[in-house]
Formats: sequence, structure tokens, C-alpha cells
Amino acid sequence: MRTQSESRGEPSPLLELSAVSKSFGGVVAIENVDFQLYAGEIHGLVGENGAGKSTSMKIIAGVHSDYEGQMYVQGQPVHFKSAREALAAGIGMVHQELSTCPDLTVAENVFLGQQPLNRFGTIDWAFINHEAKRLIASLGLDIDPTATMGALPVGIQQLVELSRVLFSGARIIILDEPTSALSPPEVKRLFDVLRKIKADGRGIIFISHFLDDVLEISDTITVFRNGHKVATDPTASLTKDDMISNMIGRGSIGMHMGESADLKGDDAKPIVFEAEAISDGKQLRDVSLKLRAGEITGVYGFMGCGQIELARAAFGKIHLHKGRFMLDGQEISFRSTAAAKRHGMAFVPENRSMMLFRTEPIYKNVSIAILDRIHRLLLKPGTERSITKTHIDDLQIKTQGTDMDLGSLSGGNQQKVALAKWLTHLPRVLILSEPTRGMDVGAKEDVIRIVKGLRDRGVAILVLSSEPETILTLADRVTVLRKGVVAKEFNSGTIHKADLLSAA
Repeated sequence: MRTQSESRGEPSPLLELSAVSKSFGGVVAIENVDFQLYAGEIHGLVGENGAGKSTSMKIIAGVHSDYEGQMYVQGQPVHFKSAREALAAGIGMVHQELSTCPDLTVAENVFLGQQPLNRFGTIDWAFINHEAKRLIASLGLDIDPTATMGALPVGIQQLVELSRVLFSGARIIILDEPTSALSPPEVKRLFDVLRKIKADGRGIIFISHFLDDVLEISDTITVFRNGHKVATDPTASLTKDDMISNMIGRGSIGMHMGESADLKGDDAKPIVFEAEAISDGKQLRDVSLKLRAGEITGVYGFMGCGQIELARAAFGKIHLHKGRFMLDGQEISFRSTAAAKRHGMAFVPENRSMMLFRTEPIYKNVSIAILDRIHRLLLKPGTERSITKTHIDDLQIKTQGTDMDLGSLSGGNQQKVALAKWLTHLPRVLILSEPTRGMDVGAKEDVIRIVKGLRDRGVAILVLSSEPETILTLADRVTVLRKGVVAKEFNSGTIHKADLLSAA
């Protein structure tokens, strides 16, 4: 069977997708996707969240086996049923969340699951250490193979994981957001390594939200939008604006909800909470921002930009390396989340399971934040249920009653319960991390209405999100983070999604 590329008289690619489609429960994730990767090529892959990048790559890597269309590896039709089958065919993937084992040595991580044995039937540690050092040195790195993995910087750990993929014999390497947690020197080192791998005739798929990185390292760039491949072009012919236009659709700016916003930052409103040049020693570097009463400050950035760390630091979950927080003009340091709460701070994390109890009734999840206010010596379930019933009505939480287990609710309704915890006694500062992630349109609209209502009641709100639509729909002013630093601030005037994408 001839591939599409061969039929057109082109060189045979290392990898080719032909009219590949994939649905989840009737929802189309990708449709009729064609894609080619050639030997000695770094192929950049970009698109917004949900555009279809991850689904396509998981098909290539054998994670998804139920799909339509055809895939070819070195001209031969394949259909992998597992990641192990894909790896055996020469396809390796380095995920954004590292799969290294921090308590093992570098050498043990390189040979993880493939430890060679000596003639006595035991692991050949001398060979493992020698070969790991040689393999890592071939990438231009000088690392002690006996060092504990967890003691190394993230950038080095990522390169060790990459060396493991290379050791497996992979000719096709997929890198998912490889620069999201790296400092500029670490990015440069990674790019030097990738150029060595490319020169060896391997093919690399480089997935990233950081468009500048894609432009610097890629030979070819493919853009996905709404489950479709919309463009593939040589990198030399593209600009950052070209990529953004393809990602969001030409002519779409300002035509849909969340595509643009008229910011209404008011400097006359009092500053309630302030971060002054804070750093956590890892991800955040000299980040400053101010939260004002009755305003929503949005922090936008791609995954790994430092949003999560900023939210946790503000609520006392991460201690600062330098800088300080100010509350009502006074320096303050929260030794615990309980201390933050006593000072009028509230936090709804990106992972609802961190603060909710799915196997407990709804009323217990709502009242847990105010038990010290409504109880003295004895619990008062009746009072808890009454308060919760009021919030169920006000927030239009879809449930059959206050005693239903929280886990029986949809994700959107669970998020409403998370917000209800802070409505009986309003916090002074509310921090919301990814407040609308994974919700349907109706649930998003409800949460947006609730958050704006809290703003109108005078709460100073910090919304952190990697979804530009959420930021543009909610924020009165916006700070863009890029790799742990403030890249740009927007305090007034009209801004578009393209402005956020460009700054990030």
C-alpha cells in the first residue's frame, strides 16, 4: 500500500497520518487529519487547548487505538494497540509531566524497565553506569550516572528522560511542552541536544504553547484548530502573527464571547493585597501585582508559566525565596493556609479534589469553611443544611438536596459548591485557579456570573487561567506570565485573545 506522500512523488516520511479521525463519546476530537514527519526534521505542533494536538500524538504513541484512518511508519501501515507497541516500532514520547523516578539514580532512570543482566543473572550495574554516562555524554552533558535523579534541576531531569527514549532506539520522538518549566539557559541546552538528535536522522515532533520556542527550533510548523489541521508551512515562511491567526481563525477576533475585552481597571479603588517582587526559588521570578477591592485581576499564561505557584504562594502553601506579600499595606507572611484564611483569604485550586470531599454530603462541603463561626461546642447540622440550601438556590446548583454526596454532581456543580464555601462570610481576597476548566458552556456562564457577583460585593479577586476566553470574560485588568516572570500588563482599553497569546 502506497502512502499519500509516495503517491505524490515526495520522499517517504518517517511517519504519516492519513485522514485520521477520533471521537470520544460522540464528540469529535480530531477529524480527517493528515500529517507527515521526515527524517532529520523538527516539526512544531501548535494550537489552543482542545485543538486536537494531544489526541493526535496519543494515537501516534499508541495510547489511543480506537480511531479511523491510517498511520504509516517508514512507509508501512501500522495500528498500535498500546504504547509498548509504538515504542517497539521506534516511537517514543516525553510527556510534559516527567515520568522519572526521583529516588533512583540517573543510570537507573535511563535503563528503567530495561536493565541488562550479567552472566550471573543479576543486574549489571557497572555496565548500566558506564552506558548511561556514555549515552548522556553523547548529548553533550556531563552528569554523574550515580547521582539521585530528584536532586537534579528539572531541565537536567528532562534531558535524562529524553536519553531514555533515545536508548530505547526511538527514531520518532514526541516532546510535549518540553520548555514549559525550563529557564532560558536550560532551553538553550535542550535545543542544542535536539539539533544533535536531528542531525542523527531522527524525526522530532515538538509540541508547545510557547510560539517563540517553536519558531526557533522547528523546521516545519503545523497548526491545529478545533480538531482539524489548518496549516503546515516551513518555519522560515512564518511569523508569530501568522501562527496566532491560524490558531484562532482569521477574522474571529472580537466576534465571540471571550475573544476580546474592554478592561476597566480603576486605580482609585483601594489596594487590598499586593505581591512585591516575589520569587519561590524555582518557578517564580520577581513577580509583582496588586489586587484591588471590587476588581478581578486576571493572570494569563500557558501551563508551566508559574500561575499555580503564584496562587499557592499567595495562600501560604509555598514559602517565598524572596519578595513579600502585603495585606492592607502591611507586610504579611502566612505560615499556613489556616493563617491565610484567618486573615480573610480564600483559595479555590485548579484541582477541586484538593479542597472537596466527594464522598461526603454537599452541606458538609459547604459548611466546613465556616464551622468555627456557626458552632461553639456542638455541631449544628440543621444550621449547616439551612445555609447550604440558600446557596443551592442562589447559585442554581443542580441537586436533589443538601444530603447528596458531592461526587454525584457534575464538575460544574462541584465548582459552584467550592465557591459556596466562601459566600456565607465573604473573604477579602479570593484566589481562583482555573475556575472554568473542563466545564460545559452553561456551567461556565454560571460560574462567571457568580465570580462577577462576588466582585460587585467588594471582594478583591485573582483569577489565574490558561484559557484566554476565561480571562477576557472575567478580568478588569490582566497580567501575563511567561516562564515565571511578568511578560506584560494590561490595565485599560480593549485587548484581544491574540494580544494574550502574543505576550505569553
